[in-house]
Amino acid sequence: MQPENSSVVSELVLVGFSNHPDAEVPLFFLFSMIYLKSCSANTALIALVALESSLQTPMYFLLCHLAFLNVFFSTVVVPKMLCNLLASRKVISSTFCLTQTYVMLFLEATECFLLAVMALDRYVAICYPLYLLMMSWSFCLALAVGAWTVGFFASVVPLYFTILPLCGLPVVDYIFCELPILLHMFCGDTALQETMMGIGGAGTVLFPFILIIISYLRILVAVMRMDSAEGRKKAFATCTSHLTVVIIYYGTGLIRYLRPKSLYSAEGDKLISLFYAVINPMLNPFIYSLRNREVKGTMARVMGRLKRARVSDWNP
Repeated sequence: MQPENSSVVSELVLVGFSNHPDAEVPLFFLFSMIYLKSCSANTALIALVALESSLQTPMYFLLCHLAFLNVFFSTVVVPKMLCNLLASRKVISSTFCLTQTYVMLFLEATECFLLAVMALDRYVAICYPLYLLMMSWSFCLALAVGAWTVGFFASVVPLYFTILPLCGLPVVDYIFCELPILLHMFCGDTALQETMMGIGGAGTVLFPFILIIISYLRILVAVMRMDSAEGRKKAFATCTSHLTVVIIYYGTGLIRYLRPKSLYSAEGDKLISLFYAVINPMLNPFIYSLRNREVKGTMARVMGRLKRARVSDWNP
């Protein structure tokens, strides 16, 4: 597909919420609060695991990687979006736009593989009594590093070798830069890029999803064979948080990419993108902590220790 205007663009205009100028200031404060809440909640979860030895298990080690990814993801998207909400000229340089596209593609792919690794961790924890021996720290580290490495080589590297300059009208009716939005702005024929995006999507989204499905099917079979109702309840409880995150993450993607064409709209795409780029990173730590007595109990103990330390500082 050849753009009508073949001149290479140096900056793009992100329309964002310009069609609703009265809502931009309220949205700025709303998204600012969500962003701060997301960063603080994910950072607090990482700090809690680092401070409390009882939480230093494979599950929470992998959860820390997901929390770090959530902070990274939000930081790539939200600050620039907040600036554009208040700016009269809502522009983004083509360099920063492509950087945002690279990073988001990398983090989206990595999250898929991290979720698959976390499903494997739940499968091993429920189905094998020697869980802590099998999921050693070196093995967990290898799985986490593998998720980040495969995510990088399956997303960033193919895009780097097939990327084209941006041409055409420098106006994008969206809130940030990502590959599906920019595809129609590439100079020249994009058949190769579209093919690579399809192959990459199958490898980075579908393959981890199949691994997650297989893991949970094996978990379901193992749980159904348990004699104790209490054991079955406990096994399901350990999977609830992860399964909720998987459903939200993949559900949002399915709604976005598999909708009938009759349901496509620019405003609808913006709302869906806001959910997975802004709101979802905030939800993850609360899903894992609010439903988890262990995390809440540990948080209460840590806060108690900090309170006692503060009192002792005031009363030497």
